[in-house]
Amino acid sequence: MNLKYIFTDLRVRIIFKLQNKGVTLPFHHQHILTALINDLLDGYAKENLIYNFSGLKGQTRISRQGLHYYSSRVTLVFSCLDKQIIDYFLANIFRNKVLQVGNSLLVPEKVEEEQQPIFSNLSRYVCISPLVIVSPDNYAAKEFVMPNEMHFSDMLYESTMSKMESSGLFSAQEIASFYQFQIIPDKTYIEKLKSESKKFARIYTLYHKMLPYGEIRGYTFPFSLYAHPKVHHFIFNSGFGEVTNAGYGMLDIAHADPLRRCVAYQDFVPNAISKQAN
Repeated sequence: MNLKYIFTDLRVRIIFKLQNKGVTLPFHHQHILTALINDLLDGYAKENLIYNFSGLKGQTRISRQGLHYYSSRVTLVFSCLDKQIIDYFLANIFRNKVLQVGNSLLVPEKVEEEQQPIFSNLSRYVCISPLVIVSPDNYAAKEFVMPNEMHFSDMLYESTMSKMESSGLFSAQEIASFYQFQIIPDKTYIEKLKSESKKFARIYTLYHKMLPYGEIRGYTFPFSLYAHPKVHHFIFNSGFGEVTNAGYGMLDIAHADPLRRCVAYQDFVPNAISKQAN
């Protein structure tokens, strides 16, 4: 198989010191992070970049204004199919003494690598950012679909196979072999939220250059996925569903502490000078 690019899956945790401890950010601040990440990746030569990221993780309290951060450090999880992209991204982060995300002032401190899980056909996940099943340019982008409906799995299957095909990592024969695919939502969790009048699906606004341009529905709930291990590996590193480059669809393994599988990212030198990839 001829690959257009050489891909090496990688998922890192970037730890920042929060210079203005006590700052408040919007509950969902993916659009602010998207603008920053786009700037940091600007000039990278490769097209059709496939990456994913979380919101800022730290100790928070909920207030009327949003998330109140009272920890001295916050973490951003960033994953990609291409290690070169991550190295370029990290080098540009550490060129800055301070980065501003909304009202927060972040001082880059260190990088850890999440060691890859060993996947079987069935894995259980939690959403650490909302999962989007319909493309924003689709008329049904805000339509609600119960996760236990076959249509929910079908939409995610089509989205995942399309991304896997466009990545250039898999042959047509491999893509065809990934036909076994089924989402199994955590029924107890969903019923509990419904009984408490809480939502697991909300409407989110998409932004381009900090200007709103559309709305989508995102879902946040634990689920199991039955699929080929290569499919699990792909979505764990590239995101699951639509608009993953805007920070949606980041997953983690349920009932697992990601910090236990973290090691120092030995390949990254903070003072290295980034170079545009050819």
